[in-house]
Amino acid sequence: MNWAIRALDAVAALGRGFRLGVVDTGRAARYFVRLLAASGMALGRPRLVIDQMHFVGNRSVAIIMVSGLFVGFVLGLQGYYTLRRYGAEQALGVLVALSLVRELGPVVTALLFAGRAGTSLTAEIGLMKAGEQLAAMEMMAVDPFQRVLAPRFAAAILCMPLLAALFSAVGVLGGWLVGVPMIGVDDGAFWSQMQGGVEFVDDIVNGVIKSVVFGITVGFVALLTGWDAVPTPEGVARATTKTVVVSSLAVLALDFLLTALMFGTR
Repeated sequence: MNWAIRALDAVAALGRGFRLGVVDTGRAARYFVRLLAASGMALGRPRLVIDQMHFVGNRSVAIIMVSGLFVGFVLGLQGYYTLRRYGAEQALGVLVALSLVRELGPVVTALLFAGRAGTSLTAEIGLMKAGEQLAAMEMMAVDPFQRVLAPRFAAAILCMPLLAALFSAVGVLGGWLVGVPMIGVDDGAFWSQMQGGVEFVDDIVNGVIKSVVFGITVGFVALLTGWDAVPTPEGVARATTKTVVVSSLAVLALDFLLTALMFGTR
């Protein structure tokens, strides 16, 4: 009888978990639709969006540029040592560019953005909730979605492709610095191979699409986590940690899915 009771308890726990998962998914979907609608209206107040772009974008430029430069250094070194085995050192430019534009630029930028800007958004919303500022807005008939959340969401979507492009550009420069002045790859071959091997639609546009999707994902997770944060210092701290974990896993999973859809049939 004991094993039967334990089995029934396990089934009941599984059912409760599934039901809660469905409820949370539905609530998140409603939140996302509401946020999208409010973001469209927030574009009619560009000053709010520009202020948030400065907060989440300009303050992330330094870490994006430094990270992109060192990633370019590593790609230049590793790419050269790999291509040298096959006598294809002159293709270093296209290797560095494709690696950055297709994958590393959008993905690493999204991960850095989640750690730098995503946590800031979560902490800001969580502290506003703890200080009852959001409740005060509702009492004054001001919709927090339109006034607070939507401009931040729109800023995250707009900033991510720009930061990813900056990361890729600086990374290409880093690969050139390692490959041409340091190692001795021909300068003309580096740039000509890159220009001939990188397609605008297949590579650059697909990378931009990835960046936009990642911006939507990170912004949504950061704002939702901050909105749901327990209004205590410990709750806000847990929410910021959750933002990094969930955003990073979502970005990596979406990167696999988008890569399979974009390049898997070639």
